[in-house]
Amino acid sequence: MTDKTRASWDAGRFVKTLAYFDAIPFLGCLQRLFSGGVSEVFKQEDPQEQASQKEEKVMGKILVVGATGGVGKRVVSCLLQQNYQVRALVRDVNKARELLGDCVELFEADLTIPETLSDKLAENLSAVICCSGVKVQPVEGDTPTREKYYQGIKFYLPEVVDSPELVDYQGINNLVKVIKKSLQSPLKILFDFTNPSTDLKEIWGAVDDVVMGGVSESSIRFIGNCAVFSGNVSVANNGGFASVRTRNFNPPWDLSGFEGIELRVKGDGKRYKFLIRGEDKWDGMGYSYSFDTLENSWMTIRIPFGDLIPVFRAKTIPDAGAFNLNKVYSMQLMLSKFEYNGELNPSFSPGLFSLEVESIKVYRTQITPQFVMVSSAGVTRPGRPGLNLEEEPPAVRLNDQLGGILTWKLRGEEVVRQSGINYTIIRPCALTEKPGDKVLVFEQGDNMKGQVSRDAIAQLCIQALGIPEACNKTFEVREEGVIANSIDWKNLFANLKSD
Repeated sequence: MTDKTRASWDAGRFVKTLAYFDAIPFLGCLQRLFSGGVSEVFKQEDPQEQASQKEEKVMGKILVVGATGGVGKRVVSCLLQQNYQVRALVRDVNKARELLGDCVELFEADLTIPETLSDKLAENLSAVICCSGVKVQPVEGDTPTREKYYQGIKFYLPEVVDSPELVDYQGINNLVKVIKKSLQSPLKILFDFTNPSTDLKEIWGAVDDVVMGGVSESSIRFIGNCAVFSGNVSVANNGGFASVRTRNFNPPWDLSGFEGIELRVKGDGKRYKFLIRGEDKWDGMGYSYSFDTLENSWMTIRIPFGDLIPVFRAKTIPDAGAFNLNKVYSMQLMLSKFEYNGELNPSFSPGLFSLEVESIKVYRTQITPQFVMVSSAGVTRPGRPGLNLEEEPPAVRLNDQLGGILTWKLRGEEVVRQSGINYTIIRPCALTEKPGDKVLVFEQGDNMKGQVSRDAIAQLCIQALGIPEACNKTFEVREEGVIANSIDWKNLFANLKSD
């Protein structure tokens, strides 16, 4: 019998494929019931609960330092609302858990004690928002000014609780040493096949032309330090493709902020396809990219999202538009007889094939801040010639009495600027508990005075992470008395000069 003749179709494998990918939900439930369940990552939820879930951001964790402080706890809350994964560096886990809740990964350490800052702090980090600082408060018993202090109003009897040198300078230096290497990579690993977890093994499954009456057969196996997509592709019964595909991500992934997919593969000289899907349909539209391989040679394949071709069953969809990176439901690797719109794959031949895959990553070439630091307006003013101290905030006038608080904050800024990490340094004016709904003003030169809401600073920190124009800039910020209908964050950052 040749590939041109009819071959026996495996109906059982057809049903198993549909069940594995929940194309027939009832069968999928039975399969999981009798196989002892499936990973929690892909369990079926109530439809209403699914609809209410936000997309999962695939970027690594955001480390918040000073997470229990006035700005830090607001940063954590905003990050969680936007569905980021949050790690908080705290001194007391029990107190932090009461304040921050159960959705935050807590790491107990002290910035001023290097021995407590292990490498685990930096694992799987995408960025750091640093809101730490020596605590300043009214002198005990100075009751009339205590309430004013928390509204950013001048007071005259302040005191520091810790050492500014240890917290604002040495602590930042300790932190940077630990997280520096982790933050320098522009790549994010989606699937690491060099060390596959149980969950990862349950994500991938075969989708061959058996679903259309064909007899091709493939599998994905985890051997050594890679995944092996291999099998036998046949053109019998008008077939001609084999593939492996992920179950639908639940919730869908958010890849916004990245520019493309990077595959690390070793092939057999054949041309393969990578597909990504932006809908949860079993037989819906996908976005495809074809790539050639060299026989028995490792290759790095970069797939810009802008080069993906919208397809339905290998037919292009010209008016589909660009792929929506905010909702990624599944990924797929395929060997197919067809290229697009009836054209043949130029390197296709029926028979055995093998593609080894070491990893699937997303990459970005555009630089965005990875370390956002909340400092303070006034850090360069102590000792400045011609300064009228009576018009300056208490921290400037009493810098020496407060242990050189602004001097050491400036030294901490310098540590960040010299670290090689892409950063944004924010110098807020007097912080208040007021709503963060006012127009914000950015300036440089450290001459600004005024007030700004802690809520506004928290939102500013998070916005800076995704804006290239915010990279490697230091600035002061205050608010005006006018309510902001909207904020053009990109334009605010674009008008600043780089350090």
